[in-house]
Amino acid sequence: MSGEAKQHFQKVVDTGAPVGEIIAVDRFLITVRGMQPVTVHSPVIFEDSSKGFVHHILEDKVVVLHLGTQTLRVGMMAAATANQLTTKVGKGYIGRVISTLGEPLDGKGAIAPDADWPVFNSAPPIYERQLLDLQLETGVALIDTLFPIVRGQRLALLGESKSGKSTLVTQIAINQRNTDQIVIYVMIARRRSDVDVLLTRLEENKALDKAIVVVSTIFESLVMSYLAPYVGCALGEYLWRELDQDSLVIYDDLTTHAHAYREISLLAGASPSRESYPGDIFHAHSMLLERAGRLSKNKKHLTTIPVVLADGGDVTGFLPTNIMSITDGQWVLDMNIFREGLRPAISTGLSVTRVGGRGHNDRQKKQNADAMLALAQAAQAKEYSQFGSDLELTAQKSMIRGRYLYELFTQGPGETHSLLAQQLMLDVVLGTDPTMGINIADLKQRADEAVSLIKKEEDYQQILESLKGQVTLAQSAAAPAESLEANGATTAQVPQQAETKEETNETAK
Repeated sequence: MSGEAKQHFQKVVDTGAPVGEIIAVDRFLITVRGMQPVTVHSPVIFEDSSKGFVHHILEDKVVVLHLGTQTLRVGMMAAATANQLTTKVGKGYIGRVISTLGEPLDGKGAIAPDADWPVFNSAPPIYERQLLDLQLETGVALIDTLFPIVRGQRLALLGESKSGKSTLVTQIAINQRNTDQIVIYVMIARRRSDVDVLLTRLEENKALDKAIVVVSTIFESLVMSYLAPYVGCALGEYLWRELDQDSLVIYDDLTTHAHAYREISLLAGASPSRESYPGDIFHAHSMLLERAGRLSKNKKHLTTIPVVLADGGDVTGFLPTNIMSITDGQWVLDMNIFREGLRPAISTGLSVTRVGGRGHNDRQKKQNADAMLALAQAAQAKEYSQFGSDLELTAQKSMIRGRYLYELFTQGPGETHSLLAQQLMLDVVLGTDPTMGINIADLKQRADEAVSLIKKEEDYQQILESLKGQVTLAQSAAAPAESLEANGATTAQVPQQAETKEETNETAK
């Protein structure tokens, strides 16, 4: 132990800080006798200048979580330095990759912080908040249309392992490069390969410049995994409340965080509750997620998207239901839909957004209702088709339109579209006779290009009509079958123009 460390510790003791003696050491769990009075989450400094914070308090001792890598010994002294654990925050962290302790991991040099911010800060009270009504652009057509999220909302993302959860939140993070939002992406106990994949995607799509990535890996202490989401929230909270900056915090994922907290609590001797989680696991997540919202003083937002693992697709498990009861809705990913090729594989039956609809304009609300109806009709027609009988013309059209909608809603990891482009694409698909055929890939490209030309509502209508003519694959009698076969429909499912007229006449008789 260096003389400098001893001097620093002595200065803390001389200020009158509560002092205690280490009586037990179990890896990162340090039991200290004395050190009263003290509060939970109070920062602690040890003789060797390493740090920690109070985890829980007993009658004659406290349990401290050690943040350092040095090995402590029984008999060493410890002192509480303040009432709140804080982390460094500031604008300088934007565009950087940091550890849970705020240390740079990207090799770009030191970061100059603006201030210290409480890691376990209290959520703003109700009287400081304002109603949410501004849609957050995810760039994902299926979400923005059917299950939108507004800025300031807390919306959970649930799904099985390998169902595309991280890919989806990465898409959302990438799309914020086109907005005025800053993304704080928190990776909790992840493999280094997962970190590399995320950083590569953000850099390739030029989204890292508007993001802060907080990383804790599986090779670090459980304490780092436990603290990571709270540190990420503190970084976003400072930008939101002090710098008037809209921020989006993504927690990937809170299931891993809950596992880390469960292990820490069990090692510390806390009484286990359901599924061996500590009794305060709900509080641990609610005090994190409830810090989001919209402030009335600056009209700015902090949005949070917690990612949660649903084992076997079971969203009724203890942890998923805990998170869903805290958030304002959820997106649920379905592995069966994933295997069918739809990306993101969102279940339209289990997903819901309780606030997101407030951000929709009249056109979007109509498109939402029409798209949901079209998808329901397509699903019903598909069920009837399994009986092997020929479908009537209306059912055939429903199936074909459903295929086009699914193709429109399928997006790769780096593919995003603006809200206006999505509206154009949906109006084309929902307002065009599906038997004529639509080139969806061409529609996406043309809609993205046309957005810059729209200045007023009249421009929208003119471009919409122009798009319908440009992306329609067939105007003749024979073309619909050929074009729709190319888009995954069989010839038998695409009625010819001549057959359509005959069937119509038969119906009229």
